[in-house]
Amino acid sequence: MKTLTAGHKYELENFEGKDQPGQVIQFIEKTPVTEGSAELRTVNDGTTNEEVLRVLIDRMNSLQAKFPCRENAIVTTHLETGLLWLEKRTADRKARGVEGKHAK
Repeated sequence: MKTLTAGHKYELENFEGKDQPGQVIQFIEKTPVTEGSAELRTVNDGTTNEEVLRVLIDRMNSLQAKFPCRENAIVTTHLETGLLWLEKRTADRKARGVEGKHAK
């Protein structure tokens, strides 16, 4: 993995063909509309942690169907737990009216 923009953009190494460019993953990037503002604007559109976890969960379920093992099941459980907590955080922020804002 190579960090292109800390916290937002990464180049993932290919498993084979390491001499070829890797896969780039871009996370949504927002900055305050004005200095000190809680309102945010998108400067780079991209995906979310939740969406990446959904991809990984789907991949682990596919692998588990082909090559079932305890480790795959444990990994899937932990990925699902991580997704649950991220979704709870979002629900809590929406309930407080601070989702999408630079506020705690």
